[in-house]
Amino acid sequence: MSAAVRSADIIRKYYAAHPQAWQILLEHSRQVTKRALKIARQLQKTEPVDLQFIAEAAMLHDVGMIATEAPELGCRGQDPYLCHGIRGREILEKEGLPDHALVCERHIGIGLTASEIISENLPLPPRDMLPISLEEQIICYADLFYSKSLRKNDGEKSVGEVRKAINRYGSAKLKTFDQWLQRFEPDLIG
Repeated sequence: MSAAVRSADIIRKYYAAHPQAWQILLEHSRQVTKRALKIARQLQKTEPVDLQFIAEAAMLHDVGMIATEAPELGCRGQDPYLCHGIRGREILEKEGLPDHALVCERHIGIGLTASEIISENLPLPPRDMLPISLEEQIICYADLFYSKSLRKNDGEKSVGEVRKAINRYGSAKLKTFDQWLQRFEPDLIG
């Protein structure tokens, strides 16, 4: 089964009864996937990158948003939106995709540490949720550039806008983003 078919089947299973959320998720995920694959293909010239995994996991990285209370996204779940990563992990583990599930959990912002979760009293399990693999980092990075909206191709952010948003969470987060930018899209530095 192809990556696109497998991802589409999972999304359909959880979103068929929620057309607005389905449309928003698909548009956002396609944007993230396109950017992540472009980065991965460039990196593949010098290092191994799993393109199929990126295609699948990027399409599924926000699948857990359906379990959150985000009416502007067509989602009427019980959890705060911040929990969409852990809910996505649960969904994808249930679907037999444990590696994809980790992308869901680890893609929030630049990632979260257990100490951040505890000190900020976030409604998340107190464990590190940081992107570890190259593929996780690429998807997490690509996700930072796109908002979710009903308008097609809406919400692409500039590097400056992403840096400004990340800087609110501290210099260490910004340093990570800058390292990813240098590695993944150095042509955008300027």
